[in-house]
Amino acid sequence: MATSSNGTDHPLEEYREYLYLLARLESDQRFQGKLDLSGVVQQTLLEAHQGLAEFRGQREGQRAAWLRRILANNLTDEMRRLVAASRDVTREQSLEAALDDSSCRLQACLAADESSPSCKVMREEQLLRMADALTRLPEDQRRAVELHHLKGQPLAQVAADMGRSKGAVASLVFRGLENLRAMLQEKG
Repeated sequence: MATSSNGTDHPLEEYREYLYLLARLESDQRFQGKLDLSGVVQQTLLEAHQGLAEFRGQREGQRAAWLRRILANNLTDEMRRLVAASRDVTREQSLEAALDDSSCRLQACLAADESSPSCKVMREEQLLRMADALTRLPEDQRRAVELHHLKGQPLAQVAADMGRSKGAVASLVFRGLENLRAMLQEKG
């Protein structure tokens, strides 16, 4: 069995924090505290591991897209279970697109116009490292950075969501980005 870039014998394990980040970004606020996101990510990785032999992706990014589809299905199933009586079909259909959009925002944070296969591999590795580094930020900084930069919310909306002033949120975002850069540079 091949060893992944994180040193484990599980090639999908390096996607755990990336999937968890996407799940946090796209989970409906109504389910905050009710939805076990780490359980959904674990189920996603389990299903992916079970289907790995059938996975036929050849190009860079196809594995991440495949994992996002599995995650979208699992999030949809979990949300459906939580609101079995009132099913929101539009939310289910748009979840996969929203996960793809969040992934694109993550990639935009690491934007580069290089399109060679080696550049794409490096960008995907950076994306996974960034998702891991985000989990190590203090909770308020992580949430502010995710809402502002990865969900694209204006500072005023982030401030309202977090119950803080706009200036306090701007400071959290600034410190969060500084800490994130430092973490990425120390491993880079």
